[in-house]
Amino acid sequence: MTGDTFLLDANIFIEAHRRYYGLDLCPGFWESLRHFARRARVLSIDRVYRELEDGGDALWQWAKDSPRGLFVSSAAPGIVAAYSEIMAWVDGHPQFFPEAKSKFASEADGWVAAYARVHGTIVVTHERHDPNVKKRVPLGNVCHEFGLPIKDTFEMLRELQVRFGWER
Repeated sequence: MTGDTFLLDANIFIEAHRRYYGLDLCPGFWESLRHFARRARVLSIDRVYRELEDGGDALWQWAKDSPRGLFVSSAAPGIVAAYSEIMAWVDGHPQFFPEAKSKFASEADGWVAAYARVHGTIVVTHERHDPNVKKRVPLGNVCHEFGLPIKDTFEMLRELQVRFGWER
């Protein structure tokens, strides 16, 4: 097992909660996130936390009850500077429609990429690089442009050697 740190995008939490790892269906997934958060191997940022807060559901309650180290601040000057560079690239890129650029600026994705750029973490997201997309700015495109490593939930779980058992 390597010592990589995984930085989770909001869609990792939301998709798992709504689809394949519901809090009631697979509590081991959620406990594994807490476990690795305590060991500084899995984290996310305050802006993702706020996106989860907007849901006001069981996922939000889980986030509130999670270890302090799971959601870290994105306010450090280096992160703000990296975010400015990312936004300059997004704003100057003719591929994306203005509405897509505006939506991207209002979400956590740019801050996730900025944090990863400054701290050398692996971005964990379901978004992939799409050279043809115009109606949104995928986090995968930003990671591709800035050379940030990217994985999905399942790649992260395999690297962390997480295993879920069945109970009768």
